[in-house]
Amino acid sequence: MSQFIIRAGRSVAAAALFGAVLAAAPLAASHAQQVDPSAQTRPTHAVIHAKHMADHSEARITELHNKLHITAAQEDLWTAVAEAIRENGKAMQSSLSDRQSRLKTMTAIDDLKSFEVIADQHAEGLKKLIPAFEALYASMTPEQQKHADHVFGEHQRHAHL
Repeated sequence: MSQFIIRAGRSVAAAALFGAVLAAAPLAASHAQQVDPSAQTRPTHAVIHAKHMADHSEARITELHNKLHITAAQEDLWTAVAEAIRENGKAMQSSLSDRQSRLKTMTAIDDLKSFEVIADQHAEGLKKLIPAFEALYASMTPEQQKHADHVFGEHQRHAHL
């Protein structure tokens, strides 16, 4: 039972760490629509934010690589994690772009459904990311695992500030 709790905790940590990047985009899109409806005719906050998300994803990948002290032997496993993060980010950017193109004609129901698509996509992305990260985590030394747990917890604390 304790292994289940540990794994569940790790999954939640992974979701929190990588989900923060993906989950912020729908909020930014909604905010951009509410703040300035005329922004729909020029690059919106959501489009700019999507570009920022890609840059942030790459920066976060580099930061995590360094903070987790990935060894040469773990590089292949890390590459799978980084690719999952990139793929999820690209898919999210695509959904946000699609949503943006339909903002002017969306009903309230369409708006809610577009967020449902984004939430589902986020969940699907985590389903791809978690196994890649679990494989990497399993290859880590106990010291690396303890450090990874701290890094994930630190990110979660900062996300709630």
